[in-house]
Amino acid sequence: MTAQDQDTPTEAHDEPLDLADEELVRDPFTAYAAVRERDHMARGRVEGVDPMWVATRHDDIRRVMSDPRFTIDATAVPGASVAHRTEQTWQARGMFAGHEKYLRAGIFDADGPDHRRLRGLVTAAFSPGRVAALRPRIEAIAGTLLDRLPDHADHGVVDLIEHFARPLPITVICELIAVPEADRDRWRTRSATLTAGVCGDELGAALAGMVEDAHALVDHHTAHPGDDLISELLAPRRRDRLSNDELVALITNLVVAGHITTVNLIANSTEALLAHPDQLALLLGDPTLMPYAVDELMRYCGPVVRALPRYATCDTVVGATPVRTGEAVLPIVSAANRDPAAFTAPDRLDLARTRHRREPHLGFGHGAHRCLGAHLAQEETAVALTALLDRFPGLRLAIDPEDLPRGANPVNWHLTALPVRLRPAAPGRQP
Repeated sequence: MTAQDQDTPTEAHDEPLDLADEELVRDPFTAYAAVRERDHMARGRVEGVDPMWVATRHDDIRRVMSDPRFTIDATAVPGASVAHRTEQTWQARGMFAGHEKYLRAGIFDADGPDHRRLRGLVTAAFSPGRVAALRPRIEAIAGTLLDRLPDHADHGVVDLIEHFARPLPITVICELIAVPEADRDRWRTRSATLTAGVCGDELGAALAGMVEDAHALVDHHTAHPGDDLISELLAPRRRDRLSNDELVALITNLVVAGHITTVNLIANSTEALLAHPDQLALLLGDPTLMPYAVDELMRYCGPVVRALPRYATCDTVVGATPVRTGEAVLPIVSAANRDPAAFTAPDRLDLARTRHRREPHLGFGHGAHRCLGAHLAQEETAVALTALLDRFPGLRLAIDPEDLPRGANPVNWHLTALPVRLRPAAPGRQP
């Protein structure tokens, strides 16, 4: 069997699904529902990337994410030369030659012992206890941003992403790894470019610049160690466990993944709450609902459309679909999180959903690769929404929800701007 044979799905289907299709990007929850109801798995294509199976059902994706017969590392498939779909995707988008090594060295593309080693080095920094200890600082940052929010308003209207949802998590992650304050705007701009859906030299330059900045950050903390995560990783007792490429890849992964999901979750959640006044009123009337609300918002309007592909290490079956050794399966998280086989009334926003019953979503993944920063993202979102709604309980969208601008990235469902009309708390209300 040739490598090409292994990369070609084995079932006959209609025309492969174009994963960059405008409808899938604009509303993945609705558009992927039709795929989910029609097929256990469909063929999918991306320009410049070898074919993949597309999984849309909750149970199928949970299995692929946790079954040891699937690996996230394309090089770990025994006896087969398998195309690395993530690497191909970044190359097709404009990644400069030579930067592939940082994908291969990253925590997200490692599996088995390498993944456990890399993840083990940073797990403690994102534990529930450590994240809870960060809450006062997150609250202080949120408060400062909200203090300044009216100054950015034009006739009472302000872009909540630019002036609140974006600077909050990037400030938190930059403080965690001690990025010098003078450099933070550059990190924010470059990470936003990487996740905005742009292609070509603009993307290549942003990635190259971030890698260069990560090298500079390593040099800075080597010369000036402090009380931060990177300095801890550079400590002599741990430094021999990380290569320089792994450390640079880890930094870029932490900065991008450590804030961009939260930026988009805060924005998407705010828009969803303002579009569902009954649920907003429920939350305002019962602040203890917030942890459950954040969980439900990640399910209902989470920004993660799809997870990284997994590769079959042997011939197997997913649902009713045979999957051969070396074939890639792409999990569509947004489809799984609206699967009626897994959730009651899945297209309904119900902030109390998990207060009374367990319906675990896949917004943060599942299994060994469940999002390392899930606790941090949940805490930041809870703090952001609590502070925002307390300060501006009369907050309203400034334009019709259908007119809100959305980005073109098929991986992340996100708004590019969220214009809102500020209405501060009534006199005497405690901020």
